[in-house]
Amino acid sequence: MRIFGVILAGGQGRRMGGADKAMLPLAGRSLIAHAVERLEPQVDRLAISANGDPARLAGLGLPVLPDTDASQGPLSGLLAGLDWAARHGATHLVSVPVDAPFFPPDLVPRLLLAGEGVGAALARSGGNDHPTFGLWPAGAAPALRAFLASGEKARVRSFADSLHAARADFPDDGAFANLNTPEDLATAEARIRGAA
Repeated sequence: MRIFGVILAGGQGRRMGGADKAMLPLAGRSLIAHAVERLEPQVDRLAISANGDPARLAGLGLPVLPDTDASQGPLSGLLAGLDWAARHGATHLVSVPVDAPFFPPDLVPRLLLAGEGVGAALARSGGNDHPTFGLWPAGAAPALRAFLASGEKARVRSFADSLHAARADFPDDGAFANLNTPEDLATAEARIRGAA
């Protein structure tokens, strides 16, 4: 089993005033640096799905995968990740969003356990799915292309359900909190300062 990871960083950051979320500072480091630090130890290889100038991410030393069609939201980044993972011999791909810096350090093993026999799983906490935190079969790119071409609304959960994705339950709902607004970022900063 070869598990690759992709950090979904292709969003437009509208609620952050159009800021590049990947580069927003949190506790003296960029959000993308936090995501890399959490996910890299859990996977065999890691890439970033991002649009715009890839040079801004060059210091991380990771492949940067542009979306083929940014209008499809996170599914565009997932498709880029699946294509990359399949090309390089992965069996599965784990996706995480760039703007959730507190996701669990055991995310990948718990997704794998839940997805055993199915090959796909989503994180869930407090009864809520967190669709961008997912385990995907590396060979799912053709299914995702067909899903996007079908005219179905481009929702990650809908695609996951088309694969009969299992759910991996996590106890801490706050671990999956997305930083969507400047206020969310300030709250996260305070959380980190409080833990230090």
